[in-house]
Amino acid sequence: MASPAKLAHVVLRTGRLPEMVDWYVQVLEGRLVFGNDMLAFMTYDDEHHRVAFLATGASQRPTDAHSGLHHVAFTYDSLGDLLGTYQRLKSVGVQPFWTINHGPTTSLYYEDPEGNHIELQIDNFATDAELTDFFDSGAFDANPIGVEFDADELVARFEAGEPLADLVRRP
Repeated sequence: MASPAKLAHVVLRTGRLPEMVDWYVQVLEGRLVFGNDMLAFMTYDDEHHRVAFLATGASQRPTDAHSGLHHVAFTYDSLGDLLGTYQRLKSVGVQPFWTINHGPTTSLYYEDPEGNHIELQIDNFATDAELTDFFDSGAFDANPIGVEFDADELVARFEAGEPLADLVRRP
């Protein structure tokens, strides 16, 4: 048996195609690859499209009462990249609704114009062995959600030169 080589893309139904495309291009610093009145593809890397939008006329926002996709997560290479993205988005009025250190990740959650959730994150452990040690320690089992943090405070600590290991360690 063979596993997939990668997750290629996510497709979102929308009744607000132009607004959704603009929001994702801005948040992910992407670019529109194709678009018409019914369909749009955007990417932020060498993949032909990472997020696609299908104009269905949908108008109901997702709620916790609906089954289906909860959120999509995008991983950044470094804490500096993640915090730089946070500052860039904050400067244009795009704010996370939840900032949390899950243990395995440091994560910022945003809501798109249709109410879908995306997670912008970094991995907190450099190796699989370190992550396994964290899971085996019982810390995640004791608190599988994580510890909320103040993003502006984390930015200040980062800019003050606090060591990365201290910045991403879950309290």
